[in-house]
Amino acid sequence: MNIHEYQGKDLLKQYGVKVPEGKVAFTVEEAVEAAKALGTAVVVVKAQIHAGGRGKAGGVKVAKSLEEVRTYATEILGKVLVTHQTGPEGKEVRRLLIEQGCDIKKEYYVGVVVDRTTGCVVMMASEEGGMDIEEVAEHSPEKIFKEVIDPAVGMQAYQARKLAYAIKIPTELVNKTVSFMLSLYKAFVEKDCSIAEINPLVVTGSGDVMALDAKMNFDSNALFRHKDIVALRDLTEEDEKEIQASKYDLSYIALDGNIGCMVNGAGLAMATMDIIKYYGGEPANFLDVGGGATTEKVTEAFKIILSDPSVKGIFVNIFGGIMKCDVIANGVVEAAKQVSLDKPLVVRLEGTNVELGKKLLNESGLNIVAADSMADGAQKIVALVK
Repeated sequence: MNIHEYQGKDLLKQYGVKVPEGKVAFTVEEAVEAAKALGTAVVVVKAQIHAGGRGKAGGVKVAKSLEEVRTYATEILGKVLVTHQTGPEGKEVRRLLIEQGCDIKKEYYVGVVVDRTTGCVVMMASEEGGMDIEEVAEHSPEKIFKEVIDPAVGMQAYQARKLAYAIKIPTELVNKTVSFMLSLYKAFVEKDCSIAEINPLVVTGSGDVMALDAKMNFDSNALFRHKDIVALRDLTEEDEKEIQASKYDLSYIALDGNIGCMVNGAGLAMATMDIIKYYGGEPANFLDVGGGATTEKVTEAFKIILSDPSVKGIFVNIFGGIMKCDVIANGVVEAAKQVSLDKPLVVRLEGTNVELGKKLLNESGLNIVAADSMADGAQKIVALVK
């Protein structure tokens, strides 16, 4: 789950991480009032969307008067920002962060992630902070330093100090930077984050070490422990189909293709998308109905797939273990009847109650193409869609 920059900063403040003073605004008038309340000569007007690259897309403006705040707020609110993370469709700006200006002396980068290779949390840091950190990672990876953190003992001060020296933090500010990094790590672990990224971390003219931006993502599997984080969810930033899927505990991610996929198990779902692409098709979604799906759940999954206007055909690929093939078949039949299915449908069933499942499909009266294997099903749906 993602949250906005201002929400991430509010959260980090609770852990002692220093951030600029700022206020959220939903209208132009609120933006002007927020700037007045901050009372600084310079304020920054920042678009709040769940994506990076806002500055390059015109979503971050420095204002030196209340009139400029009004002008920039009018310009940015309601604008569709297209960045390298939003895709070509972009995201509409519905809220702003009005933040006090900052006397930036030097920009750095600090990020915390879970490293799947080591099975540990890793803190990364670079002296090349700012808008182009992705280019640094691609072209100058030696400028990014990493510390693997033992989960049994947590991040140690010496590790933070190593990173601070590696990225050439001024000597007199090393202790402040160490404190910053340890607090960031604590927030990451206690709030079950999957990403906590500060880009840039800045050293100011007055000698502060501060998070000028904050990107925080959370492990959705741990949200039951964090009602305060769930309350920060902004549904307007999410795909409507993904919101609907979450109500039924379905794992759904919209993609750009035209072949809808309904699969049980994340690994099989990934393999299904791969084999569709292998045979020249384009998957329209990732959809894992899980191992314990009911007929109602499968019906809802089918409806969500069909609510995407780009879907021209559907491939149902089920390997029944815990999930029984007859339950899937019932769901497919029920959904197809409710939505008056008029698109090609290829179904591959294997596993528990497979014969009963096939019997239900065959007797449904629906125009269903049976597949003997995953490869056979992929070829058939690609051919039918084309």
